[in-house]
Amino acid sequence: MPNLSPLVAGTWRLHEQGWSAAERLRWIERCTDLGVTSFDHADLYGGYTVEALFGEALALRPALRERLQLVSKCGIRLPGHARGAARIKHYDSSAAHIRASVEHSLRALRTDRLDLLLLHRPDPLLDAAEVADAVAALQREGKILAFGVSNFGPQAFELLDAATPLVTNQIELHPLRREPLHDGTLDALQRRGRRPMVWSPLAGGRLLAGDESPAAQRVRWVLGALGAQLGVAPATVAYAWLLRHPTHPRPVVGTMREAGLQQALAALSLRLDAEAWTEIWQAGAGQEVA
Repeated sequence: MPNLSPLVAGTWRLHEQGWSAAERLRWIERCTDLGVTSFDHADLYGGYTVEALFGEALALRPALRERLQLVSKCGIRLPGHARGAARIKHYDSSAAHIRASVEHSLRALRTDRLDLLLLHRPDPLLDAAEVADAVAALQREGKILAFGVSNFGPQAFELLDAATPLVTNQIELHPLRREPLHDGTLDALQRRGRRPMVWSPLAGGRLLAGDESPAAQRVRWVLGALGAQLGVAPATVAYAWLLRHPTHPRPVVGTMREAGLQQALAALSLRLDAEAWTEIWQAGAGQEVA
């Protein structure tokens, strides 16, 4: 596994911020100064625009690249874009597509390497041997340093890991989506000693506001009560809930202002006990543990 930071800065909504290149650079620098040196991309973010926005900012201070770890994902093709000319949205794990995506990401990010490449979604047509050969060639050329997957279940992970070592699985996990805790996904990672990455750790913000479903309201109340008891923000408790798992997940923190980033960072020094962790689990599940 590349030496990623404990928290990873997500770039999915970078194009929505309306920032100039200089403002984007200031965001990258501030994250880095706070110890968040890893940045999570995907080729298709922002309709294939976000990597170029990041690269434009990084070009204002090229030396900063040596302090960063750049992660990107590939394997989904979108229609309506000149790149790839897909007729419908579909998965593509072919060697040709993986290579084309990596070459595009390197140009857009203005870098000579990706520290970590992830296959974005499990492809029903995935040929594990073909993927392994493509990854090996890109690694020999120094264009990717490590390889992993995103959103893979335990069996799909095992299939590809047998063909080429996977250093991580980036999954969705939060108190409103607890399936990876119980479907073998995290068990498989713990057995192999692989640290997961976690996207949408706050359920897209629904843990804190906006979602009035009974489960979200229960979780929000418990996060607030525990936060008041521990003297931290509810978001900090939500991140600490993830970090408590023995696989030592790396949450992907959204493109946010510094206050939100500080709340995430505070979770690194907060360890929930089993009762507090279970209280949050129960709030999401709407029932006691059996």
